[in-house]
Order: sequence, then structure tokens, then C-alpha cells
Amino acid sequence: MKLKQTMRLAITHDTRYRYSPDVQTAQHVAHLQAADTPCQKIIRHWMQIEPDALVLHSIDAFLNHRAYWALTNPHDGLLVRAYSEIDTCAIAAASTAQSWESVREHFRYRSGHAGDVHSGLVFGSHHAPVHEAFLAYAQSSFPPGRPLVQAAQELTARMHRDFRYESASTDINTPALDALTQQRGVCQDFAHILVACLRSLGLPARYVSGYLLTQPPPGQPRLVGSDASHAWASVFLPELATHASQGWLDLDPTNNRTGWASPGVDYVRLAVGRDFADVSPLRGVLQGGSAHTLEVAVTVAPLD
Repeated sequence: MKLKQTMRLAITHDTRYRYSPDVQTAQHVAHLQAADTPCQKIIRHWMQIEPDALVLHSIDAFLNHRAYWALTNPHDGLLVRAYSEIDTCAIAAASTAQSWESVREHFRYRSGHAGDVHSGLVFGSHHAPVHEAFLAYAQSSFPPGRPLVQAAQELTARMHRDFRYESASTDINTPALDALTQQRGVCQDFAHILVACLRSLGLPARYVSGYLLTQPPPGQPRLVGSDASHAWASVFLPELATHASQGWLDLDPTNNRTGWASPGVDYVRLAVGRDFADVSPLRGVLQGGSAHTLEVAVTVAPLD
């Protein structure tokens, strides 16, 4: 498929829980509303919740849209449907030969000097820790003096070759170190591993949640609910902070796609953070409902 330079995508993300016994009270937080970025513009967005609730909106520390609501009456299920229409576009490629060591040095702590706003993304997090195993895997792509862009793209391509995508082989509780050892997993595992590799080199990296337009086989209709949410990584180059990308190179090891501020016009960025824990689409604290079932259905469709 040859991609256009712009797309308009419609995204429906359904999450349904069924509880037994009833949940008595619940509080929920959702990251299901995308934000405008250099590569996307939000045309419309709405969210439907059953049981009905008053939804409060805020912006979190990573500038993501965040929704919160409380349910105070007993209920045996929860439906959250988020719908968005989003225009995506490609931006001009950046030209830089900034070495990966110079970026590492930029973020090295110096007493008496102001830190970079992205300095927190150099440190390990729960799902993407700094560890010598990640450093050992990444090191061959980062020889002395190599431009960071080339090194990060090679690491992304090498992960795509070395790792096997295998549905249901892991879950969110599978440590990234285990997925690295097994060299298999799903997109969120690969994103966490790539973020951990970059941080173990002393580089600022973030986890990106979003969506990817998938095409049905030739002659087959698009299946409603057949897509899934997606995840990838991005690394920051301070030399390009004023570029249209705002300095972010996006890296998708699942599909070996890279690009400035987005891997491509067929991607939609939903939220960014240190790892999945910062951007979980839906989480909650419940009283009751000790047993539950979960169904998630995502449809990404072009409108043009």
C-alpha cells in the first residue's frame, strides 16, 4: 500500500466489562482522547459511558487528555465507547548528524546547571527499567560517534528481525526483561524493550500508545472491531527541539517503521508517558465485582 501524505481516520474504541457480583462503587480514569500534534489534528471526539456518569476532563503531566468519572450505584457492567475523527499528515524530514553520545551528555546531570524538561525520561520506570541486559542488546547499534537517528533506526530494524510477534504470549505483567530473553511478545512488549534499551544508553525515550490503520486482504471487507490499539517508542534529540517534530523521532519495532513525530500517516498517537502505566486506556478502582470479563474492540477506518 502506497501511503498518501494526509489521511482522515475514524476510530471507534469499545471497552466492555461484565462483573459478578455487582460492583457497588467505582472510580475510573481513561486516556481515550487524542491530542493535536505536529502530525495530527482532532476533528471530533466523543465518549459514551454506560452506566451514565458525569465525566471530568484534565490534562496530565505529559499533556495527554485524561477523563475521570465515579459510579456510586451498583452495576453489573461497564461500557466505554470512544469515537474520534482525526486528520493525519506527514511533516518534512529533519536533517541532523547529532551523535548519540552528545545527546547522552546533554542529559547528564551537572551541578548548578538547569536540566532539560525531558530529563525524567532518561530514568527507568516500572515497565521499562534501566538494566545491563538492555544495554548489551542495544550496544552494537550504537558505536562511538554514530548519529543517533541512524543508530535508533538500526536498533528498531534489528528488533523487528530478532523478535517474533506472538499474540497472547505475554500480558501487561510480563517483565520487559522476560520478553527480551524470550525474543517474543506483542507491540507493547517491543515498545517497552526499545524504550528500556534507549534509557540504558542514557537517552531520553518515551512510550507511545495509539492506533494503526490495518488493511483487510484484497477483496475482503473491513471487519468492524478487528483492529487493536498499538504501541511504539520515541527518542528525543535536543538539537531538533524547534523542528516541526519538536525533536521526537518515533520508532515502531513491531512494523519496522520510523518517522518524525509519527511513524506514518496511518498512525494516530493517543497518549505518551514513561511506559504503559502512564497511558493505560482505562483503569479503575472498584468495590465489589470480584470476577469480571473484558471485551475490547477497535476499528480504524479511512474516511477519504
